[in-house]
Amino acid sequence: MAKRKKLYEGKAKILYSGPKKGTIIQYFKDDATAFNAQKHTVIDGKGVLNNRLSEFFMSGLEEVDVKTHFIKRLNVREQLVKFCIAIPIEVVVRNYAAGSLCTRIGLKEGTKLKRPLTELYLKNDELGDPLVTEDHIMAGNWASQFQLDEMTYLAVRINDFLVGMAYSAGLRLVDLKLEFGRYWDGEYEDIILIDEISPDSCRLWDFDTGQKFDKDVFRHNLGSLSEAYMEVARRFGVLPVEAQDYKNNPKLLN
Repeated sequence: MAKRKKLYEGKAKILYSGPKKGTIIQYFKDDATAFNAQKHTVIDGKGVLNNRLSEFFMSGLEEVDVKTHFIKRLNVREQLVKFCIAIPIEVVVRNYAAGSLCTRIGLKEGTKLKRPLTELYLKNDELGDPLVTEDHIMAGNWASQFQLDEMTYLAVRINDFLVGMAYSAGLRLVDLKLEFGRYWDGEYEDIILIDEISPDSCRLWDFDTGQKFDKDVFRHNLGSLSEAYMEVARRFGVLPVEAQDYKNNPKLLN
């Protein structure tokens, strides 16, 4: 097999050149990071679970005509995705107060918002991914007004869909972070969902108890992150066979 060319390595994923023009292989790492990578560890099997969960959510979105970069899962750690030019803006949709929203404006964690709140962040680790306005985005030329409008529209649609999916699994979708890219299909450019949807990129709490099953478990030392993610996978019915005996043999997730 020919050696693949590494295109990019981030905190949680590696991108390689794909087998055909216009494709990329997305590899899910076991690294867990928080506070802009100031806190870091490696958790066996995390990448496997995120791969399966992201496949599940992306496939569901495709079924309701939300375009994504997902093509197919290749193996336990890799997906084949469409090549896109990433837009350096993260769109965060909040349904309940948590994280930075609480520290910025003083809302109590868990407060239900009267309507979903959409926020925009510049994807820039050196600057700490700052909160930005539409005017900032226009001034920095990071996205056009059309692209920004399309991203925020899609983010609201995606949030509505995932709120329902989470509810069906007994979970509360507190908030989620979404990334988008410019995709050229040979005739015209489209704005589509990229990156991943997993407990790394959203907050999921038990609907009744409020127990957390997302990266906050790692951020705030609330227990085992792998068990939290496995519980999310169980609830959505996508726990991989390779993970069934994880407690007795963690190497099954490697």
